[in-house]
Amino acid sequence: MPRKPNFEFLARSGYAARGIVFLLVAGLALLSGVAGGKADTKSAVSTLLQQPFGRVWVGLIGLGLLGFVGWRLAQSLGDSDGHGTDRKAIVIRTAMFGSAITYLGLAGYALGHALAGIGGSEEPGEKGLAQWVMSQPFGSYVAIIIGIGFIVGGLVTSAKGITHKFEKHLRLPDAKGVLSMICIYGLVARGVVFAITGVLFTYAGFMVDPTQAGSISEALSWLRQLPFGSILYMAVAVGLAAFGVYNLIEARYRIVRGPSVGDVKRALPVRGI
Repeated sequence: MPRKPNFEFLARSGYAARGIVFLLVAGLALLSGVAGGKADTKSAVSTLLQQPFGRVWVGLIGLGLLGFVGWRLAQSLGDSDGHGTDRKAIVIRTAMFGSAITYLGLAGYALGHALAGIGGSEEPGEKGLAQWVMSQPFGSYVAIIIGIGFIVGGLVTSAKGITHKFEKHLRLPDAKGVLSMICIYGLVARGVVFAITGVLFTYAGFMVDPTQAGSISEALSWLRQLPFGSILYMAVAVGLAAFGVYNLIEARYRIVRGPSVGDVKRALPVRGI
């Protein structure tokens, strides 16, 4: 099936934008031990905003992230990657839909700052989400479920790297070479941070205290407190940079299929549509 140029542009610009954001996050993480500050996605956007032509760059990243949201919706709702409709596929596609919602918030934050000097709360996204969830009926139980989802997502992300499953969606010029090793390192590091974030989110639900929920910054700080924590911290921070490069690799080598009407019909588990 031929590729859809519009979806290809959305996907590649989105992966590039996400790659830049995570390279900035990794840079903040590596510098935070010296200069302080937080290493999370919103802090990365805010830091870029302070640079020459910052609003222009942040605006471009925001537009790129909107493209990534569109691509995630194509993957989740249109099943552009062909996962199917079995139980495992529904879990994967649901996670992609959740990713679309997350990056929609970050895109809005970036564009708000770029266009009008405003945006969402400076509170890290996970804490803001925890505060909103726990203000709802049965919110602490929902927070625990979300935390478990983060943990599972982290394990799946790391496994995606370790088992080389990411390779089936890429046309790498050196399938067993340096680019592949960077992808593996980045996915494993991102998975570790995801899982730790999930542990902190679950703990916040048990304690009924949204301030216990953590962002990337809190997950890295938690790592630093472990035995050999400084080494682990640096390894994961560099790994987040590798995850940023992995996204840039996807921007270049990702196999992109735009969903057709037939794809959507097969993707929806409802007959007669």
